[in-house]
Amino acid sequence: MDYQRFFEEAIDQLHAEKRYRVFANLERIVGRFPRAIWRDGSEAREITVWCSNDYLGMGQHPDVIAAMQDAAGRMGSGAGGTRNISGTNHPLVELEHELADLHGKEAALVFTSGFISNEAAISTVARLLPDCLILSDELNHASMIEGVRRSGAEKKIFRHNDLAHLESLLAAAGPERAKLIVFESVYSMDGDVSPIEKIADLAGKYNAMTYIDEVHAVGMYGPRGGGITDREGLADRIDIIEGTLAKAFGTLGGYIAGRRAVVDAVRSYAPGFIFTTALPPAIAAAATASIRHLKHSQTERDAQQRQAKRAKDVLSAAGLPVMPSETHIVPVLVGDPELCKKASDRLLEIHGIYIQPINYPTVPRGTERLRITPTPFHSDELIGGLKDALLETWQALGIPFAPEKREAPASSERIVPLAVNKAGG
Repeated sequence: MDYQRFFEEAIDQLHAEKRYRVFANLERIVGRFPRAIWRDGSEAREITVWCSNDYLGMGQHPDVIAAMQDAAGRMGSGAGGTRNISGTNHPLVELEHELADLHGKEAALVFTSGFISNEAAISTVARLLPDCLILSDELNHASMIEGVRRSGAEKKIFRHNDLAHLESLLAAAGPERAKLIVFESVYSMDGDVSPIEKIADLAGKYNAMTYIDEVHAVGMYGPRGGGITDREGLADRIDIIEGTLAKAFGTLGGYIAGRRAVVDAVRSYAPGFIFTTALPPAIAAAATASIRHLKHSQTERDAQQRQAKRAKDVLSAAGLPVMPSETHIVPVLVGDPELCKKASDRLLEIHGIYIQPINYPTVPRGTERLRITPTPFHSDELIGGLKDALLETWQALGIPFAPEKREAPASSERIVPLAVNKAGG
């Protein structure tokens, strides 16, 4: 049997569908965020990154870097093994206390990534509940879908943010059956927000547990950076809050926060936690420094929201097809996978601007887009340069402009209506 052929054919299929992923070789420059060095073969030049999930630039904050350097100097680079084998390094203990306090919960548990925290926590919670029914928003992240799948529990998918559909599924399950509603606060590809309070109301009415993914909201919203649940005063109404340390907090790792018994059960039963090497002390210390800073500083959040709004306004006024977004996410519709990749390549090669193309299966076919994430460090001047670069790229490639401000011939219109993502993101 020619084993190699199967792998080559799998890769060939991605190329044929115009969704083969290429990773840019980037080197961020401390103190000059969002500037970075792009290396392409023997060439190296400075570019501007417009799609980082380091939303507030905390990955290069002096306090965060100093905490990481200090911990590494005192305790070394690694954790030494799993927490069961090697114990828990003290900075990790401090980090979990900080996270529990951030969300007003009894306890928190840190994982090596946000993907693992979702996969391990959802699957473990659902397995421990007798005859659990999981109700999952259809646009949930792949990590949540994997957690649902690994749980082995029955699942029902409710239409995105559709409260009537969710209630019908809850009512059909009956009040006595164990139920877990899993959803996100900020959906990162469209930038919309879930109706958290109304979902919590339904959970109370039908006796269900709630699990919310706040990875694109922690650090970004609320008076202390606890996410949308913090902003809306709803954290106490959610059973399990999941978040990440790798986006607004600028480091690495994922976590859950909730009642002590729930968190302890996940700690004790989840293979994805038990058998994984712990987060190194330097990373834990850096994350704690970032969280502590953002609990008391609104400066970064205010500046980020201001620049995100400005970017939306400037790009929309120029006739670019900015998709509706309630949050800091600025999606610009392309609607074709090949054009999306070409636009990304042209922006990088011609304009020195890096924006990764977002294609299927991350978003539904026909809604391929560039996902822009302005930070406090993307100045008005940089936003103006981005607008000019996008206009040149749209015109050069014949990508459709927004219908109300067409700047391309009508014959080139290829805008596809937003489709429902049955795959879940």
